[in-house]
Amino acid sequence: MLPGAYNALSARMIEREGFSAMYLSGAVLANSVGGVPDIGLMSLTEARDHADHIASVTTVPLIMDADTGYGGPENAARTVQVLEAAGVSGIHLEDQEFPKRCGHLDGKRLVPQEEFCEKIAAAAAARTSRDFVLIARTDARGVAGYDEAVRRAHAYLKAGADGIFPEALETREEFERFSRDVDTLLLANMTEFGKTPFLTADEFGGMGYNLVIFPVTLQRVAMKATEEALRVLKAERSQKSLLDRMQTRRELYELLGYDVATPTKP
Repeated sequence: MLPGAYNALSARMIEREGFSAMYLSGAVLANSVGGVPDIGLMSLTEARDHADHIASVTTVPLIMDADTGYGGPENAARTVQVLEAAGVSGIHLEDQEFPKRCGHLDGKRLVPQEEFCEKIAAAAAARTSRDFVLIARTDARGVAGYDEAVRRAHAYLKAGADGIFPEALETREEFERFSRDVDTLLLANMTEFGKTPFLTADEFGGMGYNLVIFPVTLQRVAMKATEEALRVLKAERSQKSLLDRMQTRRELYELLGYDVATPTKP
């Protein structure tokens, strides 16, 4: 299970709560860091800085969404080099045209298979460590159908990908079938409000999936709580009624490893 960190503080908490890996979402990078939609507006430099902040305060592996690789094959190769140097343990690249769209929206367009295979091959060759994981995401299910997703997955593995991320499968049966049709390292996206039905990590594991990401879960929960707190603050002209919903000063300092005298009050 890889919860999606939306900043370095949330990443610290993911590790503290015992998760053995975490995910850095391109949507969260766009939304929480840039304050913009997930339509390819963020740069590799911004992605690197986001990853570097999180890698510097955590020790568990980070799998990062690298969108379309920020350009062609040479750009994808540089993306691997930059993010690997920042402390990322693996990335996925997707076969959408730029500018990309959220994987659970309609209207996506795919690049030609051969073009994406060149990008995967260049990215694979750019790694300095074989432990760096390169996952190919295919959005073909929502554009050209299930069979095209399987066909492309096999081509991407042949081109050098270590695993496959089949985006926006729509039924449990499709997930089960895909794991039989594509026998490799598999990543499942258990996002909310999308095309994929709610399945537990154990259910995905039983079907043969190795990684289950929850990319925007924490951001959505945090933003809903923020909205509610702002409305209370505006209506009551005070934050006092919100105290029991807050992380205390002491809890924050403990999470940060802040070596100061323990406050006498929360």
